[in-house]
Amino acid sequence: MPELPDVTVYVERLRARVVGQPLERVRLATPFLLRTVDPPLSATFGREVREVRRLGKRIVLGVEGELFLVLHLMIAGRLRWRERGAAVTRKVGLAAFDFPVGSVLLSEAATKKRASLHVVRAEGLRAFDKGGIEPLEASLEDFRNALLSENHTLKRALTDPRLFSGIGNAYSDEILFSAGLSPITRVQKLNDAEIERLFRATRGTLERWTDELRREVGEGFPEKVTAFREAMAVHGRYGKPCRVCGTRVQRIRYADNEVNYCPRCQTAGRLLADRALSRLLHEDWPRTIEELEAAEEQRSSAVTPPGTRDERKREKARKARR
Repeated sequence: MPELPDVTVYVERLRARVVGQPLERVRLATPFLLRTVDPPLSATFGREVREVRRLGKRIVLGVEGELFLVLHLMIAGRLRWRERGAAVTRKVGLAAFDFPVGSVLLSEAATKKRASLHVVRAEGLRAFDKGGIEPLEASLEDFRNALLSENHTLKRALTDPRLFSGIGNAYSDEILFSAGLSPITRVQKLNDAEIERLFRATRGTLERWTDELRREVGEGFPEKVTAFREAMAVHGRYGKPCRVCGTRVQRIRYADNEVNYCPRCQTAGRLLADRALSRLLHEDWPRTIEELEAAEEQRSSAVTPPGTRDERKREKARKARR
């Protein structure tokens, strides 16, 4: 799902292109994208775009007359800038927003379409504001107060829109790795130094990736928005070596999400229990990365004893010589 850095860059590039332009029309490829009927979508047609902003993980286009289009891309929704009047792509295309200078195409490459578009008046925007603080604008004290307001795990706290605005699964993994903290640590157990470390890691990670995406896009438009980037430290890198210590990145799966972490950099070598696997393996579930590595080495030796392949090759060579 596009998060704060990705949505910020979308907003900046849209702002540069469409503010001051009239929204000529919106072509819907599926009526299910539009979730409101009053005011009607047609009420925004022909009105000049006055602002484009981020609201959590949503993109808001404000047009004259105090009307707002609120777009949530969800997991697989993506925007493309194309020539004015460009056709909406079949199968994955959801809508096109037409301006005199070009068209913004909305697509969603997923079986279940979850992206949404709402048209609301100014007072209706409050319904989309979950109340989380802006992590790049908050002071350390604001951050501490939000973090400690509920006793969640760190992973859940960072991704709770009522606490922090715009942080999701991918960047929370990167933040926690940068802070050297376990994703399952309860916030109430953090000391002041750890809270400050998390605060700085949050700002640093989000600023770094926002700047990186800006450099990647330049004066163009984001074309490769993804939650899995090669330069990420742990997110999407399950089984790959940690860039700091070389230990293989581990993960916990739950529902449609997963937590990625380095057991040596973040959990002092302890493996976090994946519910499904730990329930299946019971006492055989390894508790530390050392136990896991030893078990994997033992299984590998049992399948292919040391020297077996070499001996087979030598025997085959002997037979060939005969």
